[in-house]
Amino acid sequence: MRICIFGAGAIGGYLGAKLAASGADVSLVARGAHLDAIRTKGLTLIEDGQETCHKVRASADPSELGRQDYVILTLKAHSVPAIVDRMAPLLGPSSTVVSGVNGVPWWYFHKIGGPLEGTRLRSVDPGDVQWNGIGPDRVLGCVVYPAAEVTEPGTVRHIEGNRFSLGEPDGSKSDRALALSAALSAAGLKAPVRPKLRDEIWVKLWGNLSFNPISALTHATLDVLCTDPGTRAIVRAMMLEAQVIAEKLGVTFPIDVDRRIDGGAAVGAHRTSMLQDLEAGRPMEIDALIGSVQELGRLTASPTPTIDLVLALVRQRAAVARAGH
Repeated sequence: MRICIFGAGAIGGYLGAKLAASGADVSLVARGAHLDAIRTKGLTLIEDGQETCHKVRASADPSELGRQDYVILTLKAHSVPAIVDRMAPLLGPSSTVVSGVNGVPWWYFHKIGGPLEGTRLRSVDPGDVQWNGIGPDRVLGCVVYPAAEVTEPGTVRHIEGNRFSLGEPDGSKSDRALALSAALSAAGLKAPVRPKLRDEIWVKLWGNLSFNPISALTHATLDVLCTDPGTRAIVRAMMLEAQVIAEKLGVTFPIDVDRRIDGGAAVGAHRTSMLQDLEAGRPMEIDALIGSVQELGRLTASPTPTIDLVLALVRQRAAVARAGH
């Protein structure tokens, strides 16, 4: 089994190191100083206070890596359309693309059934670049839970979590899903194959669509924005609007809104990924995390007044940041 991780940053690097340590045939698509360090010194993983180094084949050019059985995407959602053409050398007739990307996935309505079957989402796949270039039949869904960071080029520090939930768009326990689950499990990771992965997508999205933009607007850490009465009320309103949309789409939430917010508070003084991107001058995942929910609100005739307000503000914040940089 040949596995290529496209986007070997924090999560991709963590996953690549774990697979390499288990003896898997894994390669990485990376770039810049991170790629140079991996090539010269190896990929270093710091986990539970232990530091290990792994020799992993890595390249900025996917054509050097050959066809793969699985290509795991661990990029930010807005970065994926631009690399679809570059992925082509990695893909053979039976290759699977594992979508480990935050937010509402572009393939969301593939094999969902009902009146919205096959609906394309402009907010996450403008111009149908991924739908046409990758193809929804190739996709295996993945909800990524670990937290990690690149501490220096070639070095990834694992912070918490080791679960990568997998799921077919049609909910089946396919051979390809079970085979990848086994490979990830052999690497010491949790990789359950879920019949209703969309439920997990929404539980994670619940936090991302609210915690992330509010933190970018206020620069507050999770513990603060989840406990301050004002920001907690905004978070709660956004989540309730999203819950109406999701339930219209057949999603079941295993926890209620307040427990989800309390879970965010329990993480502590954590800076969300959107706040980290803002402070580092990187583009923020606005459309995948918030714009997509607004679009789904329109599709399901569900009002989203709080989401609309926060989305307008964080888009303006991103525009100001771009002008400043």
